Amino acid sequence: MGGPFFVYILASKRNGTLYVGVTNNLVRRLTEHKAKLVPGFTRQYGVDQLVYFEMFDSILEARAREHSLKRWRRAWKIDLIEKLNPDWRDLSSELNS
Repeated sequence: MGGPFFVYILASKRNGTLYVGVTNNLVRRLTEHKAKLVPGFTRQYGVDQLVYFEMFDSILEARAREHSLKRWRRAWKIDLIEKLNPDWRDLSSELNS
């Protein structure tokens, strides 16, 4: 399966609940999160704003990065988001379908 693959961070609001995920179709995955079609954590906590993402050519790299980010301290994730997205805007509107 070819890339690109995306590791993404969703937030419920600025400094809110964070969720790290991986997908090969970021636009579709965000549509699912926003429509509350993904059962579990993101639906329960209203986590549906795309605040950060990275692109990878291989699923192995993407999964390794996701695994690493999931183990990061919350403060590190917030720093990562704020370096690239200081206003915590929802980046999903900027994706090209």
